[in-house]
Amino acid sequence: MPTQVTVNPSVITINDGSSFLVTANDGSIDDHQAQGFFVHDTRLISYYEISLNRYPLLLLTSSNITHHSALYQFTNPQIPTVNGNLASGSLLVTIRRDIVGGMHEDIDITNYHSEPIEFLLMLAIRSDFADIFEVRAKNIVTRGNTETVWKDSVLTTKYRSRSFVRGIVTEPVCSTSGASYANGRLMFNVMITPGKTWHTCINFTALANGDALQPQQTCAASHNTEAGKISDEFLSNATKLQSSNAEIRGFYQQALVDMGALRIQVEDNGHQFWMPAAGIPWFMAVFGRDSVITSLQTMAVYHEFARGTLVRLAQLQATESDDWHDAQPGKMLHELRRDELTKLNQLPYNPYYGTVDTTILWIITLAETYSWNANLAMLNECKSPLEKALKWIDKYGDFDNDGFVEYVTRSSHGLRNQGWKDSGESMVYPNGKLVEPPIALCEVQGYVYDAWLKAALIYEVWGEQEQAKKLRQKAEELYQRFNEQFWMEDEGFYCLGLDNNKQQIKSIASNPGHLLWSGIVPQERAKRVAGRLFQKDIWCGWGIRTLSSENKGYNPISYQRGSVWPHDNSIIAAGLKRYGYDKEVNHIAEGIFAAASYFQAGRMPELFAGIERRDDNFPVPYPDANIPQAWAAGAIFLLIRSILGLEADAPQRKLKIQPCLPECLPDLELSNLSVGDAKVSLRFWREREQTHWEVIHQEGELEVMKGNREQ
Repeated sequence: MPTQVTVNPSVITINDGSSFLVTANDGSIDDHQAQGFFVHDTRLISYYEISLNRYPLLLLTSSNITHHSALYQFTNPQIPTVNGNLASGSLLVTIRRDIVGGMHEDIDITNYHSEPIEFLLMLAIRSDFADIFEVRAKNIVTRGNTETVWKDSVLTTKYRSRSFVRGIVTEPVCSTSGASYANGRLMFNVMITPGKTWHTCINFTALANGDALQPQQTCAASHNTEAGKISDEFLSNATKLQSSNAEIRGFYQQALVDMGALRIQVEDNGHQFWMPAAGIPWFMAVFGRDSVITSLQTMAVYHEFARGTLVRLAQLQATESDDWHDAQPGKMLHELRRDELTKLNQLPYNPYYGTVDTTILWIITLAETYSWNANLAMLNECKSPLEKALKWIDKYGDFDNDGFVEYVTRSSHGLRNQGWKDSGESMVYPNGKLVEPPIALCEVQGYVYDAWLKAALIYEVWGEQEQAKKLRQKAEELYQRFNEQFWMEDEGFYCLGLDNNKQQIKSIASNPGHLLWSGIVPQERAKRVAGRLFQKDIWCGWGIRTLSSENKGYNPISYQRGSVWPHDNSIIAAGLKRYGYDKEVNHIAEGIFAAASYFQAGRMPELFAGIERRDDNFPVPYPDANIPQAWAAGAIFLLIRSILGLEADAPQRKLKIQPCLPECLPDLELSNLSVGDAKVSLRFWREREQTHWEVIHQEGELEVMKGNREQ
């Protein structure tokens, strides 16, 4: 059994959609830490402490139960009471919290003392209504006015800052004894006879600009919450995996559970869809890049995610140029927030469009979704957004008309870097010096190439052959232009990008691995690219690093200058599969699976350190990594898909497979795999070096066939 590595071990996090709670392990909330109950990107509860006669409880254990509920169990220290000292360990105190809409809290106290006991249960609760960005930065500025009212056993705290209004209503319900309020504390006079249990529960209703998010009173509903029902529905419809390798089966199941927790609702013309948010806790919002990449990763598991993502991003597609928001007509968003600073126009996130690749990836996602669901109505509904996205590439993506898409922020609060490596220090020359934008990233050109080819296929579906021909011609010209200007012959690799002087950024990084996924690499160069990705300066044993260890800016415990990102590795693996490098695909999968075996519950974090793997060490977590994180969970799905070589052609009712199981995965069974309106179950097994397969169940018309390499 490997050593268990816990990411952010001192906190417990639960959520329902974009509402979430972060507490210490003992259930307390410290307003000086990145903790609290957050709704609509605002911290509604910033401090929480439970005590008996002002004495803190002794934590026995605590844990998440589901993504939306957590359980904390305590006993008491020695406590002076009016009837004498209560010996330590006399009480079992259980607190359960559920988030469904608002938050519901159950408190149960059982008396194992031989005498009746009496004490005050005190709950200290405060609200600072801090902006989520300031909480994360630990730089909170006090604004607005706060008012607290205790009336009819209900505690209401409201905050107003000009047009921005938030509030929290705290209401004890179904309590064994009544509540009072004084000195910032809710207090209950508790009396319990031996062997009996005292109970109360508290509803926390969130108020946000006229909306009231009321909790489900789960103590009266046997904890069968609406969130649980929705999650169960998702799990029942997703593709299932079985294998004699229990670890990998567990990784897949955990990724499913995480993806269920990360869903946010999308409404469109009376229809309800779901899309993935980016990560818990800090990125439970609409994110463009994260959502489209996660949708692509999960296509063979639950392609309805992609439908919701396509719809929501199209709803928010920019219609005009706006430098404050880094917006241009046709561009898809980077991030949408509802916090105070954004509402007051001090931050540009309503929405913010500072991403160079989301618009392009949206096009790829549209085509890929159609290949899995064959939904012509969906395709037709997306025609106008597609036309606008294609126009954005030509007019605004390539804003200097050099034939490549580049980025530079025009917003005073915009992101310096706007590819997936969007931290301010991610783009460096080999000497470690920061690269000044505008920057034309290598992988973005690959995305454009792929998007144009996939858009051509879509226009052929619509019978518009001339437009399809134009797009293919543009793709061919980009193919030639890119391979002339981005290739580094001495390295046998592509440069990271072109800088603001149109010179190659010669840093060795993971980005060129995405070019294999896009198909822009000539066959004769693919072998050199694949080989370079596994040299020891960039391959650490757990995965491919974001940056070569030979770069002067390398730091294995940094965010994006030497760390390992599971989603990055999964996309590279998909590219290697496209070019027929099965062993290399399996090498990446084995490394990522090995790392997952150390992380608690087999749950992949957003990233981890790029420290070299050895027999006597384990993967080191990045301290602020989101977990669960959508494209980290999605990495498990895409790796499995790449191992099996699954490619759908739902309009033709075909599923192509090209399986090559690694040694660590001797057998595998997929069930409930959806292609168009058909469902199929497949079994794969390994004998010596060969992988065999068979169809074991099928509903609907579908031809399952051995696939051919695209390249």
